[in-house]
Amino acid sequence: MATSTSSVAFVAVIIAAVVTMLCAQTAEAFITYSPRACDYRHETCICLYDDDGCSNNNSCHPNRRNFAAACLSGIITVPLITSIKSAGALTPDQASQNYDTYADTYDKLDGGSIATSLGIDEARTKLLGMARGDVLEIGVGTGLNLASYRFGEGGVTSLTLVDISDGMLSQAEARIQQMNIDKNIPIQFVKADATSELVSIFGENKFDSVVDTFSLCVMGNEGAKKCIEEMAGVVKPSGKILLVENTRSSNPLLGSYQDLTASSAADLGGKGCVYNQNVGEMINKSKGMRLEKEESFAAGLFRSFVCTKS
Repeated sequence: MATSTSSVAFVAVIIAAVVTMLCAQTAEAFITYSPRACDYRHETCICLYDDDGCSNNNSCHPNRRNFAAACLSGIITVPLITSIKSAGALTPDQASQNYDTYADTYDKLDGGSIATSLGIDEARTKLLGMARGDVLEIGVGTGLNLASYRFGEGGVTSLTLVDISDGMLSQAEARIQQMNIDKNIPIQFVKADATSELVSIFGENKFDSVVDTFSLCVMGNEGAKKCIEEMAGVVKPSGKILLVENTRSSNPLLGSYQDLTASSAADLGGKGCVYNQNVGEMINKSKGMRLEKEESFAAGLFRSFVCTKS
């Protein structure tokens, strides 16, 4: 069946948005670890800083617009597309160290207008509004989800926030202190590896709601499967597991693009996120978790999942 012009245009727009997001993330990785970034094959210095370009000594001042322009013109996206290898995962120690580094600037990369346009904010708000009772959130990061919870009677009555990074937990705690949350609602911060330590720390059947947004991709496929089973272990039999995750698109063109770029995107600026996972399949094959509802956003690049204990 022939593909309509509108469908092709839609996919093109989505790909452009994804490339822009990846370029922004890649820029941050270069800014964090190097004072400059150069494509030595073309002897081209990509200035991440001044609008005037690189100086003679190749030193610059931060500005991502130059990097994004370079990406979209092909300087960076060509190696992204042509370097094909199996996408790996961050180890817990790597994740802890790397995300300590990302903590101060994380919100600029994972929030903002692009996230809104792709439907991420909508997915967060819709799903997290379902959280009730004693809530556990894993991979809390800087606390981007906190504003989406409804605290108090009929909503969140206690909140436990887990992350493997001290830096991220510090950012989340600072965010909490700026929010007007009832002081009678217990909130605790726990450093833990969600792929192996949830049940051992909290015990089984402890939480009414377990939440994760965009953490599974950083754990790799095997780590994500272990994390799903850990979440299933700590949720109560009557509870819900609420997920918003990066997933492989159901659109063949976009899915193929993700497969081609997943490893390079994770290595170069995606903070280790392998963004072409089949999360729905992982849930269906897991021990202890049953998928009740799945909703797709941005041509399936992101999906929300409502699950229960099986």
